[in-house]
Amino acid sequence: MPRSLLYDYMNPVAADQRHTTAPEAAEGVGLPERDATRTEAAERGRHEFAVLLGEFRRTAVLVPLDPETGSPLTADFSGVRWFYAFSNEGALARFAFARGEGDREWPYQRWLGARLLDAAVPAAGVPCGVALDCADGEDGMVFPPVRGIVPDEVAVDACEVAVNEGEGR
Repeated sequence: MPRSLLYDYMNPVAADQRHTTAPEAAEGVGLPERDATRTEAAERGRHEFAVLLGEFRRTAVLVPLDPETGSPLTADFSGVRWFYAFSNEGALARFAFARGEGDREWPYQRWLGARLLDAAVPAAGVPCGVALDCADGEDGMVFPPVRGIVPDEVAVDACEVAVNEGEGR
């Protein structure tokens, strides 16, 4: 079963490595220093992401509301629904202006990141994640619907993990 590309968001170092080629070594000769460096970089990347995820879960973020329905504002992209969330009013304002809607009022609520990931995402009924400060380019962050970020029962990679674990028996 092919692996979901969303899984790469959890481990961006591994995704980057998959698209690079290592120099050919003579048969029987490994590159232990390079492997150790990659392993350390991957572990460092996982740790840094875990810190960011923990901080997001404990932080109250601004969740804009659809002015017509009063429900959280979302967007669908590549088969995934994304809840918009913003770290502050300035980030929300940049988003509003980027959409060409800076002249209207933007109602919002403050939600803990954990509430978005643990309650709102499962309630969506479709693969769903959170886009934080999405108008801020590289300073923004996405929390995709994969294990370790959202509850396992709604993670898009849960089937893949179950299949892979079943093959090892």
